[in-house]
Amino acid sequence: MTAITAFLPVTVIGGYLGAGKTTLVNHLLRHANGRRLAVLVNEFGELAIDEDLIEAEEDGLISIAGGCICCSFGNDLIGALGDLAAMTPRPDHVIIESSGVAIPGAIVSTMLLVEGLSSDGIIVVVDAETVRKNAADDYIGDTITRQLSDAEIIVINKVDLITNERRADLEAWLKDVSPVAALLPAIRGEIPPLALLGAVANPGTGHPSTHSDTLFESMTLCPANPLDAGILARSIATGGHGVIRAKGYVNCTDGNSWLIQTVGKRWEAEPAGEMRAPGIVCIGYVERLDKEAIAALMNAS
Repeated sequence: MTAITAFLPVTVIGGYLGAGKTTLVNHLLRHANGRRLAVLVNEFGELAIDEDLIEAEEDGLISIAGGCICCSFGNDLIGALGDLAAMTPRPDHVIIESSGVAIPGAIVSTMLLVEGLSSDGIIVVVDAETVRKNAADDYIGDTITRQLSDAEIIVINKVDLITNERRADLEAWLKDVSPVAALLPAIRGEIPPLALLGAVANPGTGHPSTHSDTLFESMTLCPANPLDAGILARSIATGGHGVIRAKGYVNCTDGNSWLIQTVGKRWEAEPAGEMRAPGIVCIGYVERLDKEAIAALMNAS
């Protein structure tokens, strides 16, 4: 059995034209903090990487400062993903920036055909000013609502361009359209990578990456008792404890280590394939993360 730690995590970033996907990607590349990111885009012309990040350009490959790369895959996404999974050293995380009219869930279905990859979540970026108007459009509305229905995290970009009242109405509408997604407001795509790309680079170590954004906080717990991994993951994701995402290992009641991951209200639990030190990182908004309730879940016998 292949250990779960060998899987290469892949995040899909979707959203309609002009929502701010590329701005978000540039922000993630600027704050990779030593994590080797690989960005896949259908055509380079669609991805405007900030010039000061680029170290070198070759056919089909852009080298980014900090060990990150950008690749174009044309019509061969499976081939490009297979090449990344086989690289030595391979990336720590893959980001697929989809086109403005693509359906993210379909991309994930295609991605999972490649051995050695795992889905780390679907992020959909929306323009706070225009998303509701576009969703009501006869021509593009179905595409936008399908993108939103696939989302596990929705980045509400450009919130500085709308009033607080409009923002509250927008968030209520998004919760109806995509009830399982976590909603993260942003200006110019500035969301801490820790809240978007896995909980930690090396889950289970108990040392989450730090960030300066005062909107988010993280907590790390190391449950000593054996737990039912599935029940714990579901409780973290759906229990209303303010967790945007969580990731880490627990000793399960079957005597094995299990990896649990949550994104928004979606969750999964899988055998780790090897014994790992228990440790779970939970990330949420400052003052909304119910640390006592989360600790109680992990202290249950």
